[in-house]
Amino acid sequence: MPKRDFLAIPDFTAAELLALLGLAARMKSGAYRERPLAGKTLAMIFAKSSTRTRVSFEVGALQLGGHALFLSSRDIQLGRGEPIRDTARVLSRMVDGIMIRTFAHADVEELARYATVPVINGLTDLLHPCQILADLLTIIEAFGTLKGKTVAWIGDGNNMCNSWLNAAGSLGFELRVACPAEYPPDPAILERNAARTAVLVTRAPAEAALGAHVVTTDVAALMGQEGEAEQRARAFKGYLVDEALMQRANPKAIFLHCLPAHRGEEVTEAVLEGPQSRVWDEAENRLHVQKALMATLMG
Repeated sequence: MPKRDFLAIPDFTAAELLALLGLAARMKSGAYRERPLAGKTLAMIFAKSSTRTRVSFEVGALQLGGHALFLSSRDIQLGRGEPIRDTARVLSRMVDGIMIRTFAHADVEELARYATVPVINGLTDLLHPCQILADLLTIIEAFGTLKGKTVAWIGDGNNMCNSWLNAAGSLGFELRVACPAEYPPDPAILERNAARTAVLVTRAPAEAALGAHVVTTDVAALMGQEGEAEQRARAFKGYLVDEALMQRANPKAIFLHCLPAHRGEEVTEAVLEGPQSRVWDEAENRLHVQKALMATLMG
């Protein structure tokens, strides 16, 4: 069987995505007891620091009977200029899967091209598909389905926003993106998914949030963009998710945030800690979707 990678949401069909989320739900409930990773090892390459990605993959591999190796790019030859293709070919002869969390999406694509074992995108500056899987599971837990749901993204047209576009296009729910003109989503990703489902791009968070079932956001500056913090703070003034914005959403709306959150910058303390917040369920769900992903690709 040819190996499969998970670099972006559209790498799986809609049916495969829903099956993966169903498997994650079974794992979370304790109904799944198998150990498909027994005797197997996942190599985890980190060029960017991490809490949820590292812990979910490491704990998840262990719970499925396998082992995860933490490889900081500073500690392996990648950090000293070894070509990605060489690292891919060497690791493929020693491990059963590779997860990478890095900056350039092209690096993940090159790793997958040369690796003969499954490669999982743990995050790039373009996409964050693993986080979106956890978010989708959280929505299903809250509403029972994704069908007929509207998601409002408030803030930067970043890797999370691009992945929400991919998810909406793949699964058919409505997505509204409120972002400043100077920080739009990736134009090719936007165009492709706007042709497949209802997508609204607006400058007005109030317009995006109106009647939405899910309101979600992220920090204004990603890792590596700290030098732009002041400029971004000015651009994102008015994009704060507060109680007034949540009141414009559906009465049963939930709030999501991939974390870490900067309270008072992109979301208020009252919303993050409030009754509509599902951020802690969402964070836990990283473990369950990661396990389902590893079982599917490596099991």
